[in-house]
Amino acid sequence: MTTSLTRYEQRVHLVRDAVKANSKLDDKAAAELAVHVLHALDTIPEKVR
Repeated sequence: MTTSLTRYEQRVHLVRDAVKANSKLDDKAAAELAVHVLHALDTIPEKVR
């Protein structure tokens, strides 16, 4: 059975993988950081991005 990831989950995985590739964080810590990073990016007004 295959499960589809939401766009948000895809974004979390993308950021998590980038964090893991550039740090010594484990999967869980990198995923938690990815959620915080995405939240911060999502709260930046569109005109500023």
